[in-house]
Amino acid sequence: MINVLFVCLGNICRSPMAEAVFKHLVEQEGLSQHFHIDSVGTSSFHVGDRAHPGTRQVLTAHGIKCDSISRQVNANDLRDSDYIIAMDSSNISDLRYTSRSLNLDGKVHLLLDFATNTRTRNVPDPYYEGNFEGVYELVKNGCEGLLTHIRQERGF
Repeated sequence: MINVLFVCLGNICRSPMAEAVFKHLVEQEGLSQHFHIDSVGTSSFHVGDRAHPGTRQVLTAHGIKCDSISRQVNANDLRDSDYIIAMDSSNISDLRYTSRSLNLDGKVHLLLDFATNTRTRNVPDPYYEGNFEGVYELVKNGCEGLLTHIRQERGF
């Protein structure tokens, strides 16, 4: 089982969007049995909340289901994940601080490191800036590249 964990600040906008998009792509490829896919936040701001209405709306418009409930990252998440996919460099800094006692070498990546046709490295937070559709396009691009990367790396 390949454990993929998406991370953003509050776990109501970007990371649940990435979780839902990646699950959708994996299901379309018939690979669900190979993956455990989840998302978390580095903060506790929104623990227990559903994904932001803007996230749910844009996902619904693209035919993607989102049932994510916000939670904060913990040591088990970090230890058990094969791929820890952060939405921005600030999330990576927070993860490194949180995981001082764990070895995360090679596990932590920016989502957009897997994207094509973009120079942007950080997925902007639509909680502050809006543009959920633009964020969706970046997340989709990154998730497609991530799935391609994992398939090549794992040989399926």
